Amino acid sequence: MRWLGIDPGLRTTGFGVIELEGQQLRYISSGIIESGEVALGLPHRLGTLYQGVQEVLLRYQPDAAAIEEIFLNVNPRSTLMLGQARGAVIAALVSTGLSVSEYSARGIKQAIVGTGRANKTQMQEMVKRLLKLKKSPSPDAADALGVAICAAHHHQVQMTKAKR
Repeated sequence: MRWLGIDPGLRTTGFGVIELEGQQLRYISSGIIESGEVALGLPHRLGTLYQGVQEVLLRYQPDAAAIEEIFLNVNPRSTLMLGQARGAVIAALVSTGLSVSEYSARGIKQAIVGTGRANKTQMQEMVKRLLKLKKSPSPDAADALGVAICAAHHHQVQMTKAKR
């Protein structure tokens, strides 16, 4: 099964594509989608994120997607802006009929690193190890790959339970 993980952000949204075959994780691709300059305005930037996700979907044809849930920021305006970016990404995902799961940042870090308080470097290193990569992905791509890995494992556990 092919999974697309998304780490949403207004400036930079990370994506990661993996496959889970039996117990084996296989790296397909990862990267970032940049929304453009602030001067372009929020609607344009949200449209750029939407289109970027659509291009990733078209290119990699995932079976399911997962996205990191929003967390409350100290700055309410930043939280609102992140929520709008996340909404644009979710709209792009569901517009193709794709199933979308949501996971908290803490839950993802717990699943990948073993602690919900893991930092970016720890996530990068564990994603590199789990996917047997030669080098660490960028922080946003590593977070997105972590979302995909978390979702794939969660799905696998649910399928195992359903068979019992």
